[in-house]
Amino acid sequence: MRVLILGGDGYLGWPTAMDLSSAGHDVVVVDNYLRRRIAEATDSDALMVAPSLSERAQIFKGVSGHEIDVRIGDLSDSDIIFGIVRAFMPDTIVHYAEQPSAPYSMRGFSEARETFQNNLDVTFNCIWAVKELAPDCQIVKLGTMGEYGTPDIDIEEGWIDIEHKGRKDRFLYPRAAGSLYHTTKVLDTDLLWFYVRTYGIRVTDLMQGPVYGISTEGADLDEKLCPNFHYDDIFGTLVNRFLVQAVAGIPLTVYGQGGQTRGYLNLRDTLQCVRLATENPADAGELRIFNQLTETFCVNEVADRIKAVGDSIGLDVSIQPIQNPRKEKEEHYYNPVHSGLIDLGLEPTYMTDDVIAAMLERVISNKERIVTRRIMPRVRWN
Repeated sequence: MRVLILGGDGYLGWPTAMDLSSAGHDVVVVDNYLRRRIAEATDSDALMVAPSLSERAQIFKGVSGHEIDVRIGDLSDSDIIFGIVRAFMPDTIVHYAEQPSAPYSMRGFSEARETFQNNLDVTFNCIWAVKELAPDCQIVKLGTMGEYGTPDIDIEEGWIDIEHKGRKDRFLYPRAAGSLYHTTKVLDTDLLWFYVRTYGIRVTDLMQGPVYGISTEGADLDEKLCPNFHYDDIFGTLVNRFLVQAVAGIPLTVYGQGGQTRGYLNLRDTLQCVRLATENPADAGELRIFNQLTETFCVNEVADRIKAVGDSIGLDVSIQPIQNPRKEKEEHYYNPVHSGLIDLGLEPTYMTDDVIAAMLERVISNKERIVTRRIMPRVRWN
């Protein structure tokens, strides 16, 4: 298949490019380095230094024999994406090209506007490029479990059947995002659904939980192929932050009561899910939604697991609750359905002690790169 990856420089985008290329697909990646620029501007650089996309592609070809075609361009410019789609005519577009940080989106007006404009413009341009130029192309869009919020009923897989006053209908599951970033993802879903039902495009929307991990088959070929592993308060996901704090000797920063429960996913499983969605496309006129997670934990459970493994290898890890910088429920019901990807063939990688230990060892080998001032929360909206 011809696969176009939007946001191919990201924590998920680059490993996805290597995975799909290794699987025999013809891969083109596009990025404008927005995340790198934001990370530099906010003193939030990744733990391991990542070469440019072109350098990564050259290294990957040298160690694997597989090619990845790199384009640098701003996808919020419709001429850029229309030109690439017209020339490449992809079978699938994997859309990661959004500002991915909730804290950054809540930092101030300019950051909020940048998040809003970039995320909605890129999604809108992607939809129209498919509609006008490649109507059989599937869009595989990265959504987020954060779209749903924390309702007091089970979270169905994208859709919910409602009976009201003796009549029944099927609706998108109600959304209740907790940040502007997550709100842009809700708007993405609404845009996609409108164009699916109006023009018959085909879309798979992946509602992904927080991702953790460093290792993938591609990244393990050469240390310079490592994903953008962030541990700061802007881009670092919970598990990745806690891993670095454990190694740096900083108490694990549990926000508030620590009962916030989410569905987590190993980076290797993200690659499985995206490949399954790519190779088993949605039907024309279908918005197919999968909840992309493998297991649920509250913050306290994640902290306890990392502490236990860290202590077992001599790190002497401590846990310290701090005031929650976010506006969110700290104790709540949370039960998301997530059977769709399992049915397609997902083989989960669970957060075992061995998996945690391997991640800690990788962080330990880069301990000298940890900048401790990047760890504590610098953005508050509570």
